[in-house]
Formats: sequence, C-alpha cells, structure tokens
Amino acid sequence: MNAEQKLTPPAIGEIWPVQGGIYGGIRQYPEGLCHIIFAVEDVPGRHAYGDYGVKVEAVSRTDGRANTEVLVGREGKHPAAIAAAGYTADGHADFYLPSIGELHHAWQFLPESFAIDWYYWSSSQFSAYSAYFMHFEGGWLYGLGKGVERLVRPVRRFLQ
Repeated sequence: MNAEQKLTPPAIGEIWPVQGGIYGGIRQYPEGLCHIIFAVEDVPGRHAYGDYGVKVEAVSRTDGRANTEVLVGREGKHPAAIAAAGYTADGHADFYLPSIGELHHAWQFLPESFAIDWYYWSSSQFSAYSAYFMHFEGGWLYGLGKGVERLVRPVRRFLQ
C-alpha cells in the first residue's frame, strides 16, 4: 500500500467496516505500529485455556499473535486459542487470542464493548497451571487455572 492508499480509521471504539470489528487504536508490535481490531462479539461458548500443568512458551504480555501461534501448535491442547484463531469476520481470517497487554488496552479504550460480568482469557501464560485473564468490570488482571472455561474475544492487527 502506498501513501495515497493509506486507510483512514474510524474513532477508537467504533466499528471499522471491512476490517473485521471494533477499532482499538494503534499499538507497537515487533513489525511496527499496527492498527488493532477487536472482534465485535465473543466467540460463542466458554473455552478453557488448556494444557494444565504444562509450561509453554506463550509468555509475551504484548504479542498475542506470537502466543497464539505457540498455543495452536500444541495439537489441539488450547481450546481458547483455537477458538480465537478460527474466528473470521469481513473476510479476515488472521484473528488470534489477545495477550494480557492487548486485553488491558481494550479495558482502557473499549470497556463498553466487553461483558463486564465475565472473565476473558488472554494468550499470556502465567505458569504451568494458570494463564492471565481480564475482568472488565474492575479491570482485574490475574492468573487463573487453565482448565477453567472463560470467554474469548479475538483480535487482529495490521501495519498502519
């Protein structure tokens, strides 16, 4: 995409037509500054993080895409990551389970877009027995047992 074709995003918190969801703003990632898009809705059902008792390399607190690649590569052992990675919207199939940093970003800028009475899994592992979650009512971030079923909200990103 050249300079004349630059996309003009909507205001943070608004749906970005044809981009797959709600615009969350710009964040720094390994590949550069990216627009972040949160799915409009949760993946149906509740999902466990998975792989209880196993320490995996999904430890980034900022890069959910990298974490999700690790989790999905564990051959069906991470239902929340699999559910997020399988999500599609507006023709985009590059969604992933957000890191705890990405969920915290959503809590800061898009809290009204999430269920306040439930917990959301992040892709960031806390320990062999727990992973980080976000509770949108009070903004709590903490580790929770990987076998517990919680909500999943997919996210995607692309270079600005």
